[in-house]
Amino acid sequence: MAITANQGWSAFTETERWLMTGSGLIGMIGMVLSSTSVNTAVPAVMGAFGIGQDKAQWLSTAYFASMTGAMLLTSWLQQRFGQRTVFLATMVIFIGGSFLAFSAVDYSTVILARVIQGFCAGLMQPFTMAIIFTVFPPERRGAAMGLFSLGVVLAPGLGPAIGGFVTDEFSWRFVFLIPLPLAFAAMVAGGAFMPAGRSGTSRPFDWTGLILMALALGFVLDGLASGRRFGWTSDRIILELFIGTLATLAFIARQLTAKWPMLDLRLFTNPQFASAILVGIIFGFGMFGSIYAIAVFMQDIQGFSATKAGVALIPAGILMVIMFPTAGRLVDRFPAHLLIMAGLFWFGFGFLLMSVADTNTPYWIFILFTLVNRFGLSLIIPSLNTGALRSLGPEQVSQGAGLINFARTFGGATGVNLMVVFLESRTADHAQTITMSQTPDNAVAQDLLSNIVNIMQASGVSAIESSAGAISYLGQTVFLQAQTQGFQDTFMLTAVVAALALIPSYIMGRDTKTR
Repeated sequence: MAITANQGWSAFTETERWLMTGSGLIGMIGMVLSSTSVNTAVPAVMGAFGIGQDKAQWLSTAYFASMTGAMLLTSWLQQRFGQRTVFLATMVIFIGGSFLAFSAVDYSTVILARVIQGFCAGLMQPFTMAIIFTVFPPERRGAAMGLFSLGVVLAPGLGPAIGGFVTDEFSWRFVFLIPLPLAFAAMVAGGAFMPAGRSGTSRPFDWTGLILMALALGFVLDGLASGRRFGWTSDRIILELFIGTLATLAFIARQLTAKWPMLDLRLFTNPQFASAILVGIIFGFGMFGSIYAIAVFMQDIQGFSATKAGVALIPAGILMVIMFPTAGRLVDRFPAHLLIMAGLFWFGFGFLLMSVADTNTPYWIFILFTLVNRFGLSLIIPSLNTGALRSLGPEQVSQGAGLINFARTFGGATGVNLMVVFLESRTADHAQTITMSQTPDNAVAQDLLSNIVNIMQASGVSAIESSAGAISYLGQTVFLQAQTQGFQDTFMLTAVVAALALIPSYIMGRDTKTR
């Protein structure tokens, strides 16, 4: 049977439905894996290229920033070129980007490859959702979307563990090849089972809006990430932030005046929906930003291997998979905003617990902290989507769903960036404060230096070399302590942001009552 995209769901057999859905899910899961599997390789990449956190964070930020813009292209591309063509082209480009990252000889090439990977992932998630709505009858879409949601939730939890194992056993380069078996399988299945042909005449696409959004994201995020390295008042940073701000304002103006805007910003006049979007940004900020921060914290501060740092997130991922269907049923029985507020409480409380963790915190205790955090997220996800879309009319649901996904990925892009900016700033402040206390009157520091000198001299090291070695060791200790406190402040900041998100969550419920 020749499958075409403009057929209704009744034209597909049960086997065809699951073959097409399975093809999309396999490709999507592979790409979602690529979003987080790199996080446990960050310290290794930093060492390989001699870079700091301000550059290393682009491994995640570039991926999510590119993904954010690409999500808005999916519908137009499917209408213009057809689902099979778009699917196969996306898989081919993603595979090419993965090999580019694997073979990169400089860090700029790695980031370019991450942009390519993120762009493809941004196309694939809404593409798979569209396939489900194309081939399943309305009463069956919920079950199929449940599988989609499990993939979105489980893959980020497994990614760091797989990435950590590959980094330890092989090399950080092989992390970029992790999704390829799934990508090749999806490409073969998609070529055989995806609908062919175009789904209809496409409307004009707002390329001006896309370019403005790309400029806004690129300049603002790079300006924030590089501010401390170049100086916040340097010409480069001022120019980047100015261009980014100008592009942001121009993008907003474009979306309000364009005949065919990418984003219908008029939906923000709905207080309940606008509040849900704000919570969605914070959700993306916390989820993806914390996956990055936790992976680096457990390696750099607690000294665990990349594998152990990744494995630490598996129990939390499993918990979310178990909780997800339960939370979905709770949304049908209780107001969505109450579940969101409960989720934000546990989400923030988990970060509050992490804010007291240090190098001596036991491995399983820190895993417990992540379980508390992810329990909160498992309550937020289904409640947020349901609460946001319930406030819209039928003709607004499609645009609303796109905006919710956009908000989540935008939060992921800015979350990693802002967390690293804050972490570096607080680490520098703590390092300066601790260094100023290392005076001849500091008995603890003097005892440490004396003990190290005695140990080194007992091993046959000269007095001059022992003294220099002791001072170097003290400097490393000061930096480690400052970095630990920087991470603690970062986790505390995220807890505060989660608490502030209770305000828009409350507005969601109040607005519902007044309707």
